Amino acid sequence: MYLLQKKRYCASGRYESASIVTGMTAPPQLPHDKLLDLLLDVVCIVDTEGRFLSVSAASERVFGFRPDEMIGRTSFEMMHPDDRDATRTLVKRINAGLPSYDHENRYLHKNGHIVHIMWSTQWLETEQVRVGVARDITERKRAESMQAALYRISDVAHSAKDLPTLYARVHEIIGQLLPAEHFSVVLYDAANDELNVSYCVDQFDAPAPRQSLRSGTLSAEVIRSGEAMLFMPETAEPWLATSCTLAGAQPVNGLGVPLLSGTETIGALVLQSYTGAARYNDEHKQLLQFVADQVTTVIERTRTHSQLEYLACYDHLTQLPNRALFLDRLQNGLQRAKTNSLRLAVLYLDMDNFKQINDSFGHTTGDLLLREVAGRLTKCVRESDTIGRLGGDEFAILLDNISKREDAIVVAEKVVAALSTPYVLDGKTVFSAPSLGIAVYPEHGQNPLQLIQLADEAMYVSKRNGGRRYNIVEHPAAAG
Repeated sequence: MYLLQKKRYCASGRYESASIVTGMTAPPQLPHDKLLDLLLDVVCIVDTEGRFLSVSAASERVFGFRPDEMIGRTSFEMMHPDDRDATRTLVKRINAGLPSYDHENRYLHKNGHIVHIMWSTQWLETEQVRVGVARDITERKRAESMQAALYRISDVAHSAKDLPTLYARVHEIIGQLLPAEHFSVVLYDAANDELNVSYCVDQFDAPAPRQSLRSGTLSAEVIRSGEAMLFMPETAEPWLATSCTLAGAQPVNGLGVPLLSGTETIGALVLQSYTGAARYNDEHKQLLQFVADQVTTVIERTRTHSQLEYLACYDHLTQLPNRALFLDRLQNGLQRAKTNSLRLAVLYLDMDNFKQINDSFGHTTGDLLLREVAGRLTKCVRESDTIGRLGGDEFAILLDNISKREDAIVVAEKVVAALSTPYVLDGKTVFSAPSLGIAVYPEHGQNPLQLIQLADEAMYVSKRNGGRRYNIVEHPAAAG
């Protein structure tokens, strides 16, 4: 029991104290500074120069410094350099009698990382000190930053014009949330069973553009398993032996997540740290997996678009440009030739006895013959030239930037010789040879269709003369 002093209202109209006996246990009496030390927020007092005069115990939790380590130091010493000027301007307003209840700035924690602080501050004119309450809002700011970053990644995933741009922007955004100085994107080529490094920023590691799935690297293990992996010193042994880095550096911490397309793993995103200052965790794993899912969507969309473009421009049997793409390249070649006073030639050919081969051996053998013809033609021309399959057994060759018509004749002779050699197709020996016609710009024609028509007519002259030969247009066409 203890006496409780209460005020009561008397008949005289005044309040007066009265002692009341109560059975309640008296609350503990704590000194004022001990009560402040129980607060989660930091309560501090600074002088006009911002020097700490008094700091509550929460400083160690928020800033990493004990109160005795802060007293005597100025708040600007501990503040992030980029926030000092703006804070000094704000302090002048506070010292002029305008309290601030929600301004924010950043401080450098004793361990080196950044902490975000929200302040409630007031100037006491009589005492000539500033009293402030600091609340650690680092987690809130981190959550806000992460949410904003996820929105930006989603936006980039929809707006990036190409994959290299996407990878660079994603790297930039991730770097605002995680230690991402060393970041790579590795794609898996299932057809060749190899890894292709599509993007890599790493000052120590310079991986080969192509790697084996059995290379033992973190990216290889993530792709092989299809699961996200944390790479830490205590689990690093499997990779340290196979890590290929420059200057003898080996990753200390790493994080890899798979690029998952349905049930298939098409690649991996990998972060690595060589200093040990960064330790990735499960939360980072979830964040990076979200990013990986966005990247996968773009990769699939890009591949689908590329495949559709390819199907629209290339013959599916021979993988050569189709008629539309051949005409487009011929048109562009003519524009260059006209601008720079150059020459070009169109060679038009088909294979003798192709219908009989189809009828005798079947269309499968005929398809094999066309593929073999395409392969042999490729060896007869330069990489800058274009071979197109225009339909059936008809092919055309664009010889870009030749110096004289005799250059086209040399190629025609090579083509006749290469395509006249017997073909061994699925165990059968097949005999065929080309009939070929040549038209040259500018003497024979001035536009794509004119050149192709003239070369086609010259080809039929070769065929009427027995085939297995070439023929060049004899008479120039009218300009058109």
